[in-house]
Amino acid sequence: MKLHYHPLSTYSQKALIAFYELEIEFEPQIVNLFDPEERAQYRNLYPIGKIPLLVLDDGHPIPESSIIVEYLNGISEGIQLIPGDSTEARKTRFLDRMYDLYLNNNVGTLFFEMRKPEADRSQNVIDSANDKIAAMYNNMENNLADKQWNRGEMFTMADCAAGPPLFYAQQVAPFDDKPNIKAFWERFSERPSYQRILAEAKPFLEAM
Repeated sequence: MKLHYHPLSTYSQKALIAFYELEIEFEPQIVNLFDPEERAQYRNLYPIGKIPLLVLDDGHPIPESSIIVEYLNGISEGIQLIPGDSTEARKTRFLDRMYDLYLNNNVGTLFFEMRKPEADRSQNVIDSANDKIAAMYNNMENNLADKQWNRGEMFTMADCAAGPPLFYAQQVAPFDDKPNIKAFWERFSERPSYQRILAEAKPFLEAM
């Protein structure tokens, strides 16, 4: 299998965590969407142009990080990232979507908006992103009050989704006043799968 991704992309990291947690081998294909030529070449493979994209040995493409994690979970013969119980599985998928849509997307929006010259920033965009992040922080703080991970003792797809955006959130939407989120982040950042991702991303972070 080939995974088209970028080490700094939070959605790519979500898929990578699943690969590393489940110990499934893949061929890495790094894509720089900020390079016009690379972006054009990649769109020949996947016209929507988003990463990550998993391409199976038979050429079948699997886009979108959540669907990639679902696929990997289905072929894993050991560890699972989605509970077998249908109710727990539904709750895990719900949190996965919430973290993608309302935490990850808005942290990304805020991160890129704050990198613009101050005169070019949109206060409406900043306020909207901050409002949604604040709402997610409150939900996350309450959810983690009595849990090690988002669904309890089991590390799941919801944690794969929740962890990566917190790296960038430290800079644009600090969560120091949220002890449960802070403790979650400390546990997550020490996990071997994420440590491996940070090591791979280090050269790109330094260049950025």
